[in-house]
Amino acid sequence: MSTPPANDPKRPRRIGSLKLLWPFVRPNRTLAFGWLLFLALSSASALVLPVAVRHMFDHGFRHSNAQAINGSFLALFVVALVMAFATAARFYCISLLGERTLAALRSKLYAHVIRLDVGFYERNRVGELTSRLGTDTEVVQALVGSGISVALRSAVMLIGATVAMVWTSPRLAGLTALVIPAVVLPILIFGRRVQKLSRASQDRLADAAAIANETLNAASAVKAYAREGIESDRYGDAIARALSTARKRIGVRSILTAVVITLFFGAITLVLWVGARDVLAGTLEEGVLAQFIFYAVYSGGSMMGLSDVWGDVLRAAGAMERIGELFAEDATIADPPNPVALPTPVHGALRFEHIEFRYPTRLDAPALHDFNLDIRPGETVALVGPSGAGKSTVFALLLRFYDPQRGRITFDGVDLRAMTLPELRGAIALVPQETVLFSGSAADNIRFGRQDASDEEVHDAARAAEANDFIQLLQDGYNAELGERGVRLSGGQRQRVAIARAILRDAPLLLLDEATSSLDAQSEAAIQQALERLEKGRTTLVIAHRLATVQRADRIVVMDGGRIIAQGTHASLLAEGGLYAELARLQFVA
Repeated sequence: MSTPPANDPKRPRRIGSLKLLWPFVRPNRTLAFGWLLFLALSSASALVLPVAVRHMFDHGFRHSNAQAINGSFLALFVVALVMAFATAARFYCISLLGERTLAALRSKLYAHVIRLDVGFYERNRVGELTSRLGTDTEVVQALVGSGISVALRSAVMLIGATVAMVWTSPRLAGLTALVIPAVVLPILIFGRRVQKLSRASQDRLADAAAIANETLNAASAVKAYAREGIESDRYGDAIARALSTARKRIGVRSILTAVVITLFFGAITLVLWVGARDVLAGTLEEGVLAQFIFYAVYSGGSMMGLSDVWGDVLRAAGAMERIGELFAEDATIADPPNPVALPTPVHGALRFEHIEFRYPTRLDAPALHDFNLDIRPGETVALVGPSGAGKSTVFALLLRFYDPQRGRITFDGVDLRAMTLPELRGAIALVPQETVLFSGSAADNIRFGRQDASDEEVHDAARAAEANDFIQLLQDGYNAELGERGVRLSGGQRQRVAIARAILRDAPLLLLDEATSSLDAQSEAAIQQALERLEKGRTTLVIAHRLATVQRADRIVVMDGGRIIAQGTHASLLAEGGLYAELARLQFVA
C-alpha cells in the first residue's frame, strides 16, 4: 500500500492513533508505576497546602496565636519538601520513560522501513521517511516525556481541587460548576481544527526535509549547474509553506488559550466576588474563602494546563498517524511461509522461464517480455544491448527486488520465490554501476560484504581489487573515514572498494554491472585480472556497454526491447552481423 497524500480527505485524523504508542510504553511499566505514584504524592501535597493556609487564618490570625502561626508555617515547609521530592522523582520517571519509548519507537520503525521492498522506495522520498523517523518521533517524545505528565497532573489536580472546592464551600462550588460547559465547549470546537493543522504542519516540514535531502545528496550536480539560488528558493518556498501552516496552528491554539483563560478566570472572579460578599455579610469565614481561592487557582491552572497540553496531544496524534502509516506498509517481496533451501554445495545454475515483467511504476511498458535464458554453473555470461534493453532488470529480478508477473526464475533448480531473502541474497555478490559507500572507515566499507571477516581477509580482498595501495596512503589507512557516500575517494577508488567488497563476500553468483566503468586504462587492466581470478569457480553475469570488457565471456547475450535477440561468442556474433556487430563497429571503429 502507498502512503496517502497529505491532502487526502479520507486520511484518518483520530486521537485513537495514540494507542499505537502502547507497545513501546508497556515494557517500561515500572517507570510508569513510579511516575503515577510520585504524581499522586506531589498532587496530594499540593492539595494539602490550602488547608494549612486556612488553619493559619482561622487559628493564627483570628486569635493572634503565634504558636499556631509557627506550626502552620512549619507544616507548609514540610509539605513543600514532600512536594519537591515527589515532583523531582516524577520528572525523572516520566522523562526516562519518554526517552526509552522514543528509542524503542525509532528502532522498531527503522527496522520495519529498512525491510520494505524496493518498490516502496520508488513511491516515497527518503527525506519524507527521515522526517518521520526524526521530527515526528520527537513530537511523540514531547507528549510521552512531558505532555502526558502535565496532562495527568492537571487532570488529577483539577479533580482534586474540584472535590476540595465542594468540601470547602458547596455553594461557591456549585456556582463554579455552572461555568464548566462554557470552558469545555471551545476546547472541543477548536480541538479538531488544531489536530488538522498539526498534521498538515508535520507534512509540510517533511516536504522541506525531502527537498533538502535530495539537493544536499546531489550537491555536486547543484553546483555544476549553478542552481544554488534556484534550489535555495525551492527550499525556502517549502519552509514558507510549513511556516504558514504552523502560523495557522499557533493562531488557533492562541485563540483557544485566550478564550479558555477569559471564560474560566472570568467565571472564577465572579464566584469569588460572591464569596467576598458572603464574608462581609458574616455568612462565610475568611479562612474558608482563602482556602477556596487556592483551590480555585489550582483548578484554573489545571484547566489551562489541560487546554495547553491538548494541542500537544493533537500534534502527537497527527505524528503517530504518519508513523502508523509506515508501520501499516507491508513488503510485497517477502519470505515464503515454507521456504526451500538451496542445495549444498551451491553450484550457481540459473534458469529464466518465459519471464514477463513490468515495473510497478511503468505498467504500460514491459521491461522483459517472454525472456528465456539458461546459465550453466561456473559460466560467465555478458548481457549487452542499448539502454532500456532490460539488462539491469535481469539483475533486479535475480536479487528479488521485484517478482515477475509471469514465468519463474530458478537458482540450482529452486524457484527464487521459494527461498528466504537472506539465503538468496547471501549467495550473490553485486558490484553495481553506481557504487554505494558509507561514512565509516575503509575497512568497514569492505567488510560490508561480510560482517564477520577478519582484518587479514579485508586486506586480502583489497589487494585483489587493486585497492590496497591507495588505502594505505590514506592518513589512517584502513581506519580512515571515507566521508558520506565515500566523498573522499575518486570514482575509480570507490569502485575498487566495491569490488573488494564483492571479493570478500565470496558468493557463488557474481553480478557485475559496469564494474570497471569508472577506472582508467591501467587500473582497468589490473581489475580485469582480479575479476578473472574472482570469476573462476562461480557463475558470473556481466552488464557492459563497453564491448572490450566482455570479449572474454563464455557467452554474450544480446538484448533489445526486453528480449534476447542473439547470443554467442564475440567472434560468432561479429560474423553473424546484426545489433552486436553494429555496436562493435561503432565502438571499435571510433
